[in-house]
Amino acid sequence: MNSLHTTDQFLNRELSLLAFNERVLAQAQDVQMPLLERLKFICIVSSNLDEFFEVRVAGLKERAAMTPHYQSPDGHTAKQTLQELEPRVRALVDRQYEVLNRDILPQLSERGIRFLRRNHWNDAQAAWVRDYFFRELMPVLTPIGLDPAHPFPRVLNKSLNFAVELSGRDAFGRSSGAAVVQAPRSLPRVILMPSEIAGCEYGFVFLSSILHAHVNELFSGMKVEGCYQFRVTRNSELFVDEEEIKNLRDALQGELSQRNFGDAVRLEVADNCSVEMANFLLSQFNLKQEDLYQVNGLVNLVRLMQIPGQVDRPDLKFPEFVPGFPAALGKSDDMFSVIRKGDVLLHHPFQSFQPVIDFIRQAADDPNVLAIRQTVYRTGTDSMLMEALIRAAQAGKEVTVVVELMARFDEEANINWSAKLEQAGAHVVYGVVGHKTHAKMALVVRREQNQLRRYAHLGTGNYHARTARLYTDFGLLTCHDVICNDVNEVFTQLTGLGSASHLKHLWQSPFSLHSQAILAIKRETEHARAGRPASVFVKMNALLEPQVILALYEASQAGVQVDLVIRGACALKPGHPGLSDNIRVRSVIGRFLEHTRILYFRNDGADDIYLSSADWMDRNFFRRIEVAFPILDPKLKKRVLAEGIKPYLKDNSQAWEMESNGNYRQRHSRRAKPICAQEQLLLSMAKVV
Repeated sequence: MNSLHTTDQFLNRELSLLAFNERVLAQAQDVQMPLLERLKFICIVSSNLDEFFEVRVAGLKERAAMTPHYQSPDGHTAKQTLQELEPRVRALVDRQYEVLNRDILPQLSERGIRFLRRNHWNDAQAAWVRDYFFRELMPVLTPIGLDPAHPFPRVLNKSLNFAVELSGRDAFGRSSGAAVVQAPRSLPRVILMPSEIAGCEYGFVFLSSILHAHVNELFSGMKVEGCYQFRVTRNSELFVDEEEIKNLRDALQGELSQRNFGDAVRLEVADNCSVEMANFLLSQFNLKQEDLYQVNGLVNLVRLMQIPGQVDRPDLKFPEFVPGFPAALGKSDDMFSVIRKGDVLLHHPFQSFQPVIDFIRQAADDPNVLAIRQTVYRTGTDSMLMEALIRAAQAGKEVTVVVELMARFDEEANINWSAKLEQAGAHVVYGVVGHKTHAKMALVVRREQNQLRRYAHLGTGNYHARTARLYTDFGLLTCHDVICNDVNEVFTQLTGLGSASHLKHLWQSPFSLHSQAILAIKRETEHARAGRPASVFVKMNALLEPQVILALYEASQAGVQVDLVIRGACALKPGHPGLSDNIRVRSVIGRFLEHTRILYFRNDGADDIYLSSADWMDRNFFRRIEVAFPILDPKLKKRVLAEGIKPYLKDNSQAWEMESNGNYRQRHSRRAKPICAQEQLLLSMAKVV
């Protein structure tokens, strides 16, 4: 097969990504799922859709305006994609609210967890709400009447607002007929009412209900004819010309303040909103009717994510667990001596992230450690790892941190950490212009017996302790000379200038990862053509890059068995006669977010296994700094096979199989024993409490 492709060989990226969110919603519909966890999945769908509109839909709208004839690999123009997305998004949102209103909320109410609506408040509840309004809400509200002296206010991205219809005249004789009230960002969106007043163990009141009930207090002498929640979603991509600016951090700080005021792409209103007000709001945001979403309830379900944390009902949540530790780490507290004895493989969240923290902490405190280098993509606002690096720099060690300032939605946290690191004396760089640094690497240089030894950590996930309990990822601790030398070479590229060095074990974007991946697939193809058993297994978040997809098609046609576990967007068509008969694609959606990137090539029995920071997308191959690193220890190879591959191929509980048209079918077997990969791994490696 040549490198040319036809559009019918690929699926649409945005439609595939939307299908992922449909699978997430299915978790909320699953009656076997704990009730408060189902509520979380409802919120996750909303959060995902927010980003979908902020990034993907916003990008499509821009492309439709600027390059209307451009076609994606599947042959869709941006306008065609938007037209196909709209009815599916509406159907998804309608189903989401139906599951919430008709299923989850009534069941929570039966268990003493109630959301008290204003038309059902008794006298005591109404009095408590009134007191809360005047004590907490009224002092920080700024109602804005709309007239020539008060233009429509700038509305923050995804903020909660209220459009108010008024009649009558105010103290100045004005009668604009409309006003906007913006909910203060400093106040919680859901408030817990005292149980003795609520009449149940957990009674919650929405901030929107409180404001609705007392909005008339803001417009003395006028009559409130209607009050409607609304929320606008804006384009959240940052526009920084890295080629032109002199200081990326300063430029990004200036741009961040404008993210909340990008072009509007979606307007959400409650279903009680009048047609006149909805049309008025659309005109204010320069949106069309197809951009309006009227919902049966709150306009922002993400705010319900805080509820499970406020409710002490373990029976309605996933069982708590204590992550396990590899046996090697249980024998010694000295991370360096353990790593010298052999590579250590960590599988999060089933195994603890603490060894990674201990590795950096010990390096920071060890007088024999001379230097620490680390990449930072997402690490959070509160990070023990960053504190350890700061302490190491303050102690006089050579600390170099490659901070990716353009990590979407983590820019502000990364800017703050870079400033703190610089103040402590660390060397802070921002990678390579035009290429995000997405590789997960840490390197420690230690003096041992009059020589220097390097130790490295490489991972598939971020240096983020909280998400390490929520995402599945692998990490490798090693002092293998060649791998550590490769890691050092990548850091040298990131901090200095010079031509790309040949790496012996690591595959690196943008130089060798793409070509090496295709080469490995083609090698399997040749094994199959020679009559030898051949197979490829790939597990990652997204598969979109056309050339690797074409290589997988060619492998399938040669007889290679290709198994792909792709959590999200997948442009490859599996099981298509004559094209991909030997390719299976599945997606696993469960308690933990599947984030591990695994590459397996049988290679005539050699069982080549690589773990990677990169998905197989154009951006990861060509516009990012990524690494894929090999697992060389035979025992650890068996672990990756046993933990990262086999359970996911056997899963018949949380696995969805993809059909050649892009639809997904949940895999259930009435005859076979239920197998859930995540539960198996949790029970085998962690302590469930």
